Amino acid sequence: MTAVEIHLEVAPELALFVPHARRAGATALATDGVSSLGHVVESLGVPLTEVGTLEVDGRPVPVSYVARAGDSVRVRAVRRPQSVPGAPLRFLLDVHLGTLARRLRLLGVDAAYESTDIGDPALAARSAAERRVMLSRDRGLLRRRELFAGAYVYSTQPEEQLRDVLERFRPELRPWTRCTACNGVLESATLEEVADQLHGGTQRSYDVFARCGECGRAYWKGAHHDQLVAIVERALAEFAG
Repeated sequence: MTAVEIHLEVAPELALFVPHARRAGATALATDGVSSLGHVVESLGVPLTEVGTLEVDGRPVPVSYVARAGDSVRVRAVRRPQSVPGAPLRFLLDVHLGTLARRLRLLGVDAAYESTDIGDPALAARSAAERRVMLSRDRGLLRRRELFAGAYVYSTQPEEQLRDVLERFRPELRPWTRCTACNGVLESATLEEVADQLHGGTQRSYDVFARCGECGRAYWKGAHHDQLVAIVERALAEFAG
């Protein structure tokens, strides 16, 4: 196995994944001469879910390309908005992204969520079986080959996370149509149909209700409605259509 030296430049958007020494311009990198370029990029810490194209001497190459001595490699970030071919746009979020899942559901986006840590193999298998885009901050999970598709969530703040996902994928927004608890579809309901979930004051104060067709949870314009409206209005103002 003979080592070869290449020159590699990582897009600024991906700089957070690589060591500080490789964050400014092209730097020399020794490779083993047999590993694919995709493997080389992952070994630096960059999930391939975040890579748009790999270029060698200005021409696009597949992740299976094996770099040769003297190659000038550029790693570009995924282009936004990003399309996901072959399936309706649906998401799967890991145990650490519960608030983001609820906010996506509030906007009517199909967002499955695992509230317990079921492990990376099970999450990847569900992503593949249900053809869902895996959203996570776990780089190891995003490297699993069996994923249908994946995306790194860059921020730790729910508001920034939501904006990132909406800006990247541009899902159709249909606010107030999904259960924030289970992701089921909401249906109109009468007071009588949801009365067993209401307190006396609620029954007297509200007359418009919805109920989840999956878990049966009731919804109405309660005390926190104004906060939810603000989230919805911000998202619609920037990303509707």
